Amino acid sequence: MYLIIKRIIDFLFSLFLIILLFPSMIIIAILIKLDSKGPIIFKQPRIGKNGVIFKVWKFRTMVDNAEKIGTGLTTAENDPRITRIGKILRKTSIDELPQLINVLKGDMSFIGPRPAPVIHLERYNQVEKNRLKVLPGITGWAQVNGRNKLTWPERIEKDIWYVNNVSIWIDLKILAKTVKVVLLSEGIYSGRNDEKVRAKNHNTP
Repeated sequence: MYLIIKRIIDFLFSLFLIILLFPSMIIIAILIKLDSKGPIIFKQPRIGKNGVIFKVWKFRTMVDNAEKIGTGLTTAENDPRITRIGKILRKTSIDELPQLINVLKGDMSFIGPRPAPVIHLERYNQVEKNRLKVLPGITGWAQVNGRNKLTWPERIEKDIWYVNNVSIWIDLKILAKTVKVVLLSEGIYSGRNDEKVRAKNHNTP
């Protein structure tokens, strides 16, 4: 019953928000296009429920083909690959808005473990694979309890805790804490990648 109710809420609320925010998303798209060359939407394969691969949608916040420049998927707050409008989108988490489409399609939920890059799938042990028992989410237990400041093992530990304790009450608690995290821009960057990104991009022609 929990899963049925959650899917109905995901579908209706994502559809409502897409309609409501569509004018704002058009303006954001124009700003991204004016700010730098490249596509408006960044799509990347991610791991979904039960290991099914899907493409997550985000507003592009870095230069085109950034994953092939410098440190690839590793980013830091002062990463030179982040565009001017991208810095604002990341700080406010507005870059995540296109994931409403992922939620509408059923690839994701509003609440759940963040979808990891495909490269992690072969690295999971049997315990860690438990995080794949539910739909990945736009926000989740790890995101409101440290976000990117957590180490990867710590994030997986919190994701598994969520999977083992799913309930409407927990989802509502995560939703409430997400508002605080977004408003205060908490945990956007870990700080661990600063030197790595700075050195790599400095030496990249």
